[in-house]
Amino acid sequence: MGYDTKYIFVTGGVLSSLGKGLASASIGALLESRGLTVTIQKLDPYINVDPGTMNPFQHGEVFVTDDGTETDLDLGHYERFTHAKLGQNNNYTTGKIYHSVITKERQGKYLGGTVQVIPHITDEIKDSIRKSSNGVDVVIVEIGGTIGDIESLPFLEAIRQFHTDAGKDNVIYIHLTLVPYIATAGEVKTKPTQHSVKELRSIGIQPDILLCRTDRLLSPDIKGKIAMFCNVDTDAVITAKDVDCIYECPLCFHQEGLDNKIVELLNIWTRAPRLENWETLCKNMQSPSYEVTIAIVGKYVDLTESYKSLNEALAHGGIPSRARVHLKFVDSETIDANTCSMSLEGVDGILVPGGFGSRGVEGKICAARYARENEIPYFGICLGMQIAVIEFARHQAGLDQANSTEFELTTPHPVIYLMEEWFDDKSGTIQRRDVHSDKGGTMRLGAYPCKLEKDSLAYRAYQSETISERHRHRYEFNNAYLEPLKDAGLKISGMAPSGELVEIVEIENHPWFLGCQFHPEFKSRPMTPHPLFRSFIAAALKYSGNREIKKQ
Repeated sequence: MGYDTKYIFVTGGVLSSLGKGLASASIGALLESRGLTVTIQKLDPYINVDPGTMNPFQHGEVFVTDDGTETDLDLGHYERFTHAKLGQNNNYTTGKIYHSVITKERQGKYLGGTVQVIPHITDEIKDSIRKSSNGVDVVIVEIGGTIGDIESLPFLEAIRQFHTDAGKDNVIYIHLTLVPYIATAGEVKTKPTQHSVKELRSIGIQPDILLCRTDRLLSPDIKGKIAMFCNVDTDAVITAKDVDCIYECPLCFHQEGLDNKIVELLNIWTRAPRLENWETLCKNMQSPSYEVTIAIVGKYVDLTESYKSLNEALAHGGIPSRARVHLKFVDSETIDANTCSMSLEGVDGILVPGGFGSRGVEGKICAARYARENEIPYFGICLGMQIAVIEFARHQAGLDQANSTEFELTTPHPVIYLMEEWFDDKSGTIQRRDVHSDKGGTMRLGAYPCKLEKDSLAYRAYQSETISERHRHRYEFNNAYLEPLKDAGLKISGMAPSGELVEIVEIENHPWFLGCQFHPEFKSRPMTPHPLFRSFIAAALKYSGNREIKKQ
């Protein structure tokens, strides 16, 4: 087959969490600024088929694409930095690859041959890479894990072979590594990078470009030393300096000449980069006029990676108001009626994010009540919306024991429950599920349409009667309680076009109180902040009295 598409493979060495995802996203942003079309793929070495059932403490946030695929959080970075439309072909795991190969073997597709890692697993990986191309100019493929990890080897062997399959002008390898500064010696050390590249070369991959993660700019002498020992061009040694704001990364890489080197190595003709929008974005984020503090009341607060998209969406929401958003993470397990006011003292807005399970639920209900009674802007997302409904039912509608069947199966007032049958507006079919369904099978995943009431907070934010948002949840609003809750003052401002699924609830006569069943954070972008986050932060700023940042 022909290879009109170019491929960039991004690997990481020395240690994890160096920022391969941000580096890949930044490369995508730079290539788009030069007029190229890109897509980005993540190949993860873990054996789970997808991260959907993984504990956020272990793997961080689960990101969801429009087509309902549960993916690694790095796909969130890819979408926030580029215009790429990502889906099921943009995230493959070892589990997904092996599942496909074993299924083919059971179906006799290998004609009785012995199924092996090479060529069958590696061929499956290469096929997955080709599936993601979709006619774009450049496919950027990030390999999860760290060079030297045993579980990454099939992926590395596959991308090694890809160089031969696609041709040397169509493939380059970018390796992200660490150049630490040793304070006692007063110098940066290149040995970790040398060893990492040696490990990569031992399996047949010679990197074309090195991204050197460091806390300072590398001198020409250090770059020359790295280039000599790692067998790359001196101008291919790029400083990946620590930044205050992640959206500076494309600009820093451009200043180091990364995009010029990439198009040179791939032999692509492009226009000059247009980075004015990134420059404006960074300027606005670095010099805000106001500040607000938002409390995130959840149970994964010890690992903020669990709320990666949420954190970014809140920061985006502050940009139109020229506000810096400070986040105060509050462990919902530590809150009760007696400690709530102390835990939430001084905040300008309260947000209860999505989640699963009963742990910390009563603390979240206390936070929702505190926001409602004290007229503090409240934003409930997914579970946060359900929490708001339960709290309102208990304390405003006279349903003292209202709850979700997720938390109390025998509750006398299941205002939130597992809806076993409904009309699916996305597929146009009747959907059915129950407690015996597979975990994934009980989930409503991906983009679904929603119709908004014109006289509502949601409509004023979106300025549209019809929206589409991404979902990741199992339980729904119980329509049997629709009228009692509406009579008590709960406003249903967003519903599925079929009228069966409640999507947005509000409380009138409150400065800003909204809960949505979907995850708006998945569609927020730094250049185009999500309407609900923009509106929420504006309300929090108003609540704060437009608190200005004190100039030093």
